[in-house]
Amino acid sequence: MAQATEEAAAQTLNAAPDAGAVAAAPTPAPVVTDPVKAAGLERVSVSITGPLETALVGAAGADVGPALAQVVTRTLVWWVAVPSEILRNDTLEVLFERRVNEEPLVHAVRFTSGKLGKTLSAYRYQPDGEPNARYYLSSGDELELRLERSPIDDYEQVTSLLRDGRRHKGVDFRTPVGTPIKAPFNGVVKRKNWNFSSNGNCIELVESGGKGRRALFLHLDEVDKSVKPGSRFSVGQVIARSGNTGRSFAPHLHYQLMTQTDRVLDPYEQHKTYRRSLASQHRPGFEAEMRRMDGLLSAAVVAGK
Repeated sequence: MAQATEEAAAQTLNAAPDAGAVAAAPTPAPVVTDPVKAAGLERVSVSITGPLETALVGAAGADVGPALAQVVTRTLVWWVAVPSEILRNDTLEVLFERRVNEEPLVHAVRFTSGKLGKTLSAYRYQPDGEPNARYYLSSGDELELRLERSPIDDYEQVTSLLRDGRRHKGVDFRTPVGTPIKAPFNGVVKRKNWNFSSNGNCIELVESGGKGRRALFLHLDEVDKSVKPGSRFSVGQVIARSGNTGRSFAPHLHYQLMTQTDRVLDPYEQHKTYRRSLASQHRPGFEAEMRRMDGLLSAAVVAGK
């Protein structure tokens, strides 16, 4: 009987809660971490089965998709003709940043091309001391080709080419107002400031001898009064400065080459071209940024504490 009483008491003690004990806190739910969002960016990944813009609108939304398609095209056009050489089931991955009242800023692009049979990548990077960020290939070479005897040395980006599907007749260089514009060949000024509402301040230069090509420079800043029909310029001589006049939505130079019979010529076929490479002291910084972008392009959303 005594033993039964002791067992009952023990059970009662075991069952009774300790008045001074603190209840265990529930285990918190894991926090879902998106490394892309943590970096202040967004990522889209699409398999292209129709127009590029349609794919990006579907992935990024109608508010940013059309503008994103325009910006991404400026990258793709250095690899393939847009849209004719973008094939069904080509894949595209983009890291970008939304900006208020500005076009989205693309930080990295990865494109798998059926036409070329390989995957290509480009990364936005601004070396220390350089005035502009540019897009670079994994090799450290610039994505964009540069023109020898170019009408412009300093610019931010080529924003339009003849082969980008826009039926544009020239090459557009985004550059601040006041950037020096140079003669690409020895020539004579034929006319200036015609059709101002569209062209803004402008100059037509006719090549002396040689092929007799015509160069048009549109949307210039105010052209010096000394420049007039009959004025002669040597290759490399400053002929004007860039502006934002006429039908222009941002400061840039429109550079157009034509024959005497008005046939439009592609400056990237008329000029010799080259790619500039990063200086050795900038390689470590670029390679670190490239690894970071590659990590974000491949990152999965993870759960953690």
